[in-house]
Amino acid sequence: MTAPLIVITGANSGIGKATALALAKKGNRIVMICRNEERGVAAQQDVIAESGNKQVFLEFCDLSSHASIKTCSLVLHQKYKAIDILINNAGSIFGSHQLTEDGLERTFGLNHMGYFLFTHYMLDLLRAGTGKRIVSVASIAHKMTSSIPWGDLQLRNITYRQFHAYALSKLYNIYFTKILAQKMLDEKTGITVNCLHPGSIYTGFGSSGSKAFAKLVQFGGRFLPTPKTGAKTSVYLATAAEVAEVTGVYYAHGRKAGISRLAKNKEAAQRIWNKSMELAEIEEYGAI
Repeated sequence: MTAPLIVITGANSGIGKATALALAKKGNRIVMICRNEERGVAAQQDVIAESGNKQVFLEFCDLSSHASIKTCSLVLHQKYKAIDILINNAGSIFGSHQLTEDGLERTFGLNHMGYFLFTHYMLDLLRAGTGKRIVSVASIAHKMTSSIPWGDLQLRNITYRQFHAYALSKLYNIYFTKILAQKMLDEKTGITVNCLHPGSIYTGFGSSGSKAFAKLVQFGGRFLPTPKTGAKTSVYLATAAEVAEVTGVYYAHGRKAGISRLAKNKEAAQRIWNKSMELAEIEEYGAI
């Protein structure tokens, strides 16, 4: 019997790498999606060495770039006939307002549109798989915002605050999960879609933020749990039998968890979905 194939984005370090290692130890086939070639190769070698599992593969992709995602998708379609589980993990926080090559605010472009686009291109492979699970790393940080800047989603005309941009992107991750979960149910695909808060984990995650924030993260990291702990809920949602049919749910610490009032707003979720479709120039989600 062929082992399940699990694709993990942002797998070169932190929670992504820890997730890849934990799932490799369980005997799964792993595809690590990494942006940086040098770090990606090193991470792949580490996971193979520590797990003893040689079926750990590596592909490169800049999840903030539509063109890069499309290219990576073509490579994956050439190599694999099906994917069983997709874990959307790639994300970051940025200390200043920056734009992606597609003209999107970088936090929005990577943390939200990266999930949205990569999953779009993977859906046909997931439909052909057996595990049929999509797991996205969101965050309790979604509760740090109580409104959406509808007239300025790319945050061009307001004072840029990195925590605000990050909180919005994590809110959009929950919206993405809710809308896609219902879509998969309506289409009777058998694909489940869930998201999670990994916990307050020290991963070096804040290195792209402001210098002050990076120093704060580095100091606080002395007292925070490890990426191995942060990976547990991702691994649970990807493999546990008891959640095989659970969909559209936000988890924290291995349990169903509450979300903010804004995150429960179905109209707002649909508006963000529609805007994402427009920005991605997609007519039918999952059709490539």
